[in-house]
Amino acid sequence: MLAASSASAALSAHGQLLRLAPHLRANTNQSSNWFGYNQGALEQGSKLFNSITGDWTVPTVSQHSSGQAEASSDWIGIGGGCIDAGCTATDSTLIQTGTEQDVDATGAASYSAWYELVPAPSLSISMTVAPGDHMHASIAEVIGDSNLWTITLQDVTRGESYSTTVPYSSTHATAEWIEETPLEIGTNAGFASLPNLTDPNFDLGTVNGAPAALKSSEQMDLIDSTGKVIGTPSAPDSDSDGFGACAWATGCSAPSS
Repeated sequence: MLAASSASAALSAHGQLLRLAPHLRANTNQSSNWFGYNQGALEQGSKLFNSITGDWTVPTVSQHSSGQAEASSDWIGIGGGCIDAGCTATDSTLIQTGTEQDVDATGAASYSAWYELVPAPSLSISMTVAPGDHMHASIAEVIGDSNLWTITLQDVTRGESYSTTVPYSSTHATAEWIEETPLEIGTNAGFASLPNLTDPNFDLGTVNGAPAALKSSEQMDLIDSTGKVIGTPSAPDSDSDGFGACAWATGCSAPSS
């Protein structure tokens, strides 16, 4: 595989900590910036998370509202989510990597790759990313409880790969596979507006080296400022290691595997 060049700083925060909705719907937690699946230490019976993997297809992005810049990210991460099933406790650390899919106010699309160690700004990865590319991501502690992590992002379609090893103090308390409206930094600071996106079909999720065994109770919906669901994951796929993620929808079909 081709090695990508070193990462560089970017004035954005692609994957911020979970922002919970003030009112939660029965059976599914709701967020103002995430949708996907979230496993927590208490929800999993006191399990801590030392590694996570996941694959997805880079979604095609298009403008949802004419004249409006819109942004999205797809990623895997450890930390930042719900620790318990009811999401009464959340985590304040987050290490993550993924892709971003944006449109500017004219509707022009752009695609990129990144990683982030919250609370620091995200770092851009020099890698060609295009809609339809098959991505594989991995975050793993080099030695258990060492807080030294190897982050790997691969564009399987193009044969490009980036890997870095970094120190980061994590609580190891949550693991997640997420599609998100990222936090924008600067003049128009705040969470980005959600564009139209094709389904990324997350798959091959693992935690601590074992299949993720996703459960529908671990779903997170994205809602707008009025409380309307605008992004939702599907039920887990047939082997419970992946799911669909549907933007501007209240329902989503599960992929076959």
